[in-house]
Amino acid sequence: MNEFDAYLAKLEEIQRPRMTEVLQWVHKEFPELSTKIAWNQPMFTEHDTFIIGFSASKKHMSVSPEVAGITHFAPKIEAAGYDHTKNIMRIPWEVDVNYDLLREMIQFNQLEKADYTAFWRK
Repeated sequence: MNEFDAYLAKLEEIQRPRMTEVLQWVHKEFPELSTKIAWNQPMFTEHDTFIIGFSASKKHMSVSPEVAGITHFAPKIEAAGYDHTKNIMRIPWEVDVNYDLLREMIQFNQLEKADYTAFWRK
């Protein structure tokens, strides 16, 4: 997780604690995943394929499980009270993180991409 330190240091005070908490949670829950910064975003990969990524914006944390993940989980994302686009789920800084939903998204991508050799889905 050390490669996230420089990224986290650049965040605003309202963003840093939540982003740190979420990244540490993913690392603890899924120790088999590798960490990296790409496109200026913390990402978790497995066998060199993208599993999930995070980024900070002024009003929310963006979570990206790729379009397939958003499509698959859209009803659960909406039920959790989060907004989303086709590429990201938005978690406002002042709203609790639904870790069960994050776990499901990560497990979905691990299963779906178990035999992938490319970084992104095609």
